[in-house]
Amino acid sequence: MAEQFDVVVLGAGNAGIGAASVARAAGLSVAIVEGRDVGGTCALRGCVPKKVLVAAAQAMHQISRAPIHEIELGSVRLDWGKLIARERSFVEGASARFDANLVEHGIALKRGRGRFAGPKRIAIGDDLVEGEKIVIATGSRPRPLKIAGAEHLITSEDILEMTELPKSLVFIGGGVVALEFSHVFARAGCKVTILEATDRLLPALDEEAVGVLQGESVRIGIEVHRGVTVEGVRVEGNQLAVQARIAGKPRQFTAERVANGAGRIADLDDLDLEEGNVSYEGTKIAVDSHLRSTSNPRVYVAGDALWSAPQLSPVASYTGRLVGENIVKGDQRTADYEAIPANVYTVPGLASVGRTEAALTAAGRKFEVKRTDMTDWRSARTYAETAAFAKVMVEKGSGRILGAHLVGHGAEEVIHLFAFAMKYGIDADALAGNVYAYPSFSSDLKYLV
Repeated sequence: MAEQFDVVVLGAGNAGIGAASVARAAGLSVAIVEGRDVGGTCALRGCVPKKVLVAAAQAMHQISRAPIHEIELGSVRLDWGKLIARERSFVEGASARFDANLVEHGIALKRGRGRFAGPKRIAIGDDLVEGEKIVIATGSRPRPLKIAGAEHLITSEDILEMTELPKSLVFIGGGVVALEFSHVFARAGCKVTILEATDRLLPALDEEAVGVLQGESVRIGIEVHRGVTVEGVRVEGNQLAVQARIAGKPRQFTAERVANGAGRIADLDDLDLEEGNVSYEGTKIAVDSHLRSTSNPRVYVAGDALWSAPQLSPVASYTGRLVGENIVKGDQRTADYEAIPANVYTVPGLASVGRTEAALTAAGRKFEVKRTDMTDWRSARTYAETAAFAKVMVEKGSGRILGAHLVGHGAEEVIHLFAFAMKYGIDADALAGNVYAYPSFSSDLKYLV
């Protein structure tokens, strides 16, 4: 006999908890099914612990610039083992706190990997639950690399528990996670190499901004190769050898560790979607504008399991709550990602909101581009910035901000001003005419639009 609920949620990360919380607050009975620790990738195995390492890299960067501020320093060494212990302290006990929060709010937690056993039925081992509505919020997993020797690769999760700093590390793939960790490892004293299959890093982001970031990556000693075909990885003594081709010519790269930096895909393995009458192709579940399955209207998708949404923690929370509201109120809301900012936590960081110049051109939009190199500005020189770049697209006629892409210069925080302007229709003239605290990076915004 299956236990009955109004809503059954597969996955207890940001998206799943978001959907469950909204449904439960409306008085619906809710169960969450989770096969790992409650809390999800961001809190336990992703952005939260990773940011601890990024903060250390930022400190190392500031120390390297100390002589410009007339500060004399002796030798500086990052204790990798202690840094990992500090990072682990941010994770310890977090899952238990999430568990307690679910109990406090009356949400049932079913432990195990759920799979469909019918259009409204979920099996967890030998147990069954039924939901009038079902939410797939199973998150993402590292994109598998189908190469010989793939079993020798480590993932971002492994890196966060790696207590010894390798002398050398190769990333296969130049995605966001690879770039962020590369900046940490390089500043810790590790020789880092990135092997990217396409002709550029971070292809979804603005090409010029990425070019500035790549220049900074090379400046700190990261070796970047593009247009690389990786054929396999093998053990050679106490090293790993990556067999590759660049422009058709064979190359070999050796390192103590080799990491999968090829990004992440929706984690849909073993869900038995066919049993639930949920249409999909590969890792893409077919959904309508309300994030509901096109083939089974009682099923919704949220978070990283949703192929059409950016794989960002705030987006997971946003789509989870949106799905919850659609379940409660009857499919009134649709997702809008246009004004959601995103950061690449390198040092310096790259921040982006809205569309790229290439995307706007392809869409036939009429706009003006303002590119600004701020490295010689007093604000940048004050903090001895090594890169300070902005690129802003403004719609002709309306003055609306269509996209902003920043590197350095407080990018991770300043980007939210652009996002706020885009969401609430604040045009370029209004942004430029506002009064800002001075001197600050934000006060330079009026010269960037």
